[in-house]
Amino acid sequence: MHSIRVEQYGGSDQLLYKQVPKPTPKANEAIVKLHAIGVNFIDVYHRTGLYPLPLPFTLGQEGAGVVEEVGAEVQEVKVGDRVAFTGALGAYSEYHAVQAEKLVKLPEGISFEEGAAAMLQGMTAHYLAFALRALAKGDVALVHAAAGGVGLILIQLLKRLQVRVIGIVSTEAKAMLAKQAGADEVIITTQSDFETEAKRLTDGKGVQVVFDSVGKDTWEKSLNSLAMRGMMVSYGNASGAIPPFNPLMLSQKGSLFLTRPALHHYTATREELLTRATDIFRWVESGEVKLRIEHRFALKDARLAHEALEGRKTTGKILLLP
Repeated sequence: MHSIRVEQYGGSDQLLYKQVPKPTPKANEAIVKLHAIGVNFIDVYHRTGLYPLPLPFTLGQEGAGVVEEVGAEVQEVKVGDRVAFTGALGAYSEYHAVQAEKLVKLPEGISFEEGAAAMLQGMTAHYLAFALRALAKGDVALVHAAAGGVGLILIQLLKRLQVRVIGIVSTEAKAMLAKQAGADEVIITTQSDFETEAKRLTDGKGVQVVFDSVGKDTWEKSLNSLAMRGMMVSYGNASGAIPPFNPLMLSQKGSLFLTRPALHHYTATREELLTRATDIFRWVESGEVKLRIEHRFALKDARLAHEALEGRKTTGKILLLP
């Protein structure tokens, strides 16, 4: 079978399409023949070494396909089940050995592409909206990368809570997508300063929460956009890691809260994983949440997928197809 291997950290040219042995399952694993693979920014962090992994490794954490073989102790799934997963390194491949407890069965109305598109970004949006702060009608949220995979889903979930959403994007085309997802206002960073606009749109008060996946380039302005006792949710580093800072800054800016969450801490149990995945799949199946899958690349072209993602040339979800 073929996989995308990383043998040294670096640019997209380090994504090597290689022939490797097909895996055999351990007692608690299932072999999944992949039909669609999710591409996420954390894959870039792994490739560059920002989040280092032992070299060499097969990239990718998310996918959907059919169970072909199960280990002796597996009870969660059976051969022939349609499944999806996230948090299982090695997904950029034709077959993947996945711990059965990480697998979620796909409802009949959810395609493999939707399954691969919804797991990481959908469940990330789910915990951001529902698990970090009790948001209610009248609260205002600032959403960075509002036309990205997480951003478009997060907007839709925040609107379920009747939260006023201000999206931040870089182009007019992305602004249109954010508005279609339900954003009440959109700030285009190439035209306006988002800190100034966020304060203007809230009559100088600031917002209750900022969802920031950008990192270094937006960190201080995001803090400055918050209302007193507001929450800064830093869940990504697209522009680089946030520099060290004195926590006293949070007090000086209004007794702010800061969290740096990760999905695996919010799907820490099988029950929590199934609850978040079931919600997302149910809403997608009913049409209450819409997924945007704009870019599909062959597995061998993973390099092109990463270049598109890092070049901010994409909206919604990017998939690799084995």
